[in-house]
Amino acid sequence: MNTAALQTQTLPQPAAEPAVAAAAVPVAAPRGRFFQRSELGRVLWTFRREFAWVGLFSMVANVLMLTPTLYMLQVFDRVLVSGNLLTLAALTALTVFLFLVMGFAEWVRSRLLVRASSAFDVALSTRVFHASFEARLRNTTQGGGRLPQQALSDLTGLRQFLTGNGVFAFFDLPWTLIYIAVLFLMHPWLGWAAIVFTIVQCTAALLGHRIVKPLHEKAMEGVTDSHAFLHAKLRNAEVVEAMGMRGSLRRLWLQLHQRQMQGQGVAFEYNQRLQASTKFLQYTQQSLTLAIGAYLAVHGQIGVGAMIASNALIANALRPIGALVQTWRQFLDARQSYGRIETLLHEYPERPEGRLPDAIAGQITLVGLVATAPGREEPILRGLDAEFKAGEVVGIVGPSGAGKSTLARCIVGIWPDTQGQVLLDGHPIGGWQRQALGAHLGYLPQDIELMDGTIAENIARFGNVDSEQVIEAARRTGLHDMILRLPKGYDTPMGEAGNLLSGGQRQRIGLARALYGDPALVVLDEPNAALDDVGEAALVTTLRDLKARGKTVFMIVHQPHLLATADRVLVLEQGQVARLAPPALKPAVAPTLDPAS
Repeated sequence: MNTAALQTQTLPQPAAEPAVAAAAVPVAAPRGRFFQRSELGRVLWTFRREFAWVGLFSMVANVLMLTPTLYMLQVFDRVLVSGNLLTLAALTALTVFLFLVMGFAEWVRSRLLVRASSAFDVALSTRVFHASFEARLRNTTQGGGRLPQQALSDLTGLRQFLTGNGVFAFFDLPWTLIYIAVLFLMHPWLGWAAIVFTIVQCTAALLGHRIVKPLHEKAMEGVTDSHAFLHAKLRNAEVVEAMGMRGSLRRLWLQLHQRQMQGQGVAFEYNQRLQASTKFLQYTQQSLTLAIGAYLAVHGQIGVGAMIASNALIANALRPIGALVQTWRQFLDARQSYGRIETLLHEYPERPEGRLPDAIAGQITLVGLVATAPGREEPILRGLDAEFKAGEVVGIVGPSGAGKSTLARCIVGIWPDTQGQVLLDGHPIGGWQRQALGAHLGYLPQDIELMDGTIAENIARFGNVDSEQVIEAARRTGLHDMILRLPKGYDTPMGEAGNLLSGGQRQRIGLARALYGDPALVVLDEPNAALDDVGEAALVTTLRDLKARGKTVFMIVHQPHLLATADRVLVLEQGQVARLAPPALKPAVAPTLDPAS
């Protein structure tokens, strides 16, 4: 795409996020004790009316399931005895009408659950999305070894379960008692037989659950470990291929894969045994019911119609239990998904709104800043105290492991384990509204991650693409002419451009992204790590431009000539400020690049 086309193009804005917390979830706490335990429970409680209507229509459908039983009783005990065809026609017409009503009730309850599950997804999708990002920022994993991004898949699975047969079986289960009561009215033997069959099937289901649950969980852990290992290695495919590591990694992956297959095979085998046992019990119970009914009919205690109807009634009584057994695995998955989402939302609550930035000057104050990391005994940063004026350019140097990159993350407010304060314009960095503050910050990390999208979208931070600002950011980093030489210009997808661009060009695109919108505070972590001489010259020009514009700049560098634009140099040693002075007073240090600092 050429320059003129970019200037006239307006890409579609991203869809507005649904108002989850304010609109979908009531502020008032629910009265149910169970649903007070978690934020996820409170969201479910808001759909209690929908579930009540589902229960009502389930009652109608289950009552009308007695229609075939009553119809058989009337046909065998009245029509066949009297031979009245008019009675048969009336009974048949009434039965067909009741079947229509039963079908309508089942359709309505299905429709209610579909609409409720969609609303449930709307109420939680944005919240889970933000919580997943919070978890990823802190490099944590959820229960079951799954990565934070799995939470959205868990939400989808939970939503799908709400529309499945397992929920219908839950609402149908209480009607088992009604069917058993009708059997007692027909004959006590039939009622007691139904109770015995129900106990046997419930016992089989519980035993199956105790056996299959740990096997299924172990199998899922194996799948997760195998996929995570393979995904991590595929991201470094070039290194693996160049140094002949494929065979060694394949052996390691094959061990995980075989463990996964073994766990899945054992879980599948026991699940099939459970289903086979359930079918055996169902068929045996039906035959025994028919045998009991035949015995009672031979002795004149019930009629032939009651004998056949009792078999249908026991089938209806046991149907919800059979459905629960068949959907037990989905229920276990849904319960695990519920637990993971519940834990995620509890550990990463929704952030308060914070301060809305009107105008950011860029003054940074460090007050007793301490940064730690899980599994590390010594803190990375140890009580930093410093003040940096708005519009000041600060160079950060120091040996490997001094905490330079950690300090950069603390300044932009993305390092989770901190004590003390980082103040932006006199207010804690975490107290600002992050979405609005992001437009006033520019950040270039060591590892440049360009996302799937066009070059223009990456520079514009995937917001509403302002063509003029995109071109300005590209010009300030010396990228504009290079981008125009690409086949599609600014519309070149990064998936395609990734094979065309060098590491230095990708780093400069990341720098252009950091400068997009003319932010007041810019933090650059090794901005020249992949640059050649031309790129470094463009970087020096960019730094001078930022200084002339009065922007506050923090840059982690190792080359002394890049410090010429700095007002002061901050020297870090062992997580402490060794010196903070103008460039002329800086000590002669030659630190090396430290990706882990």
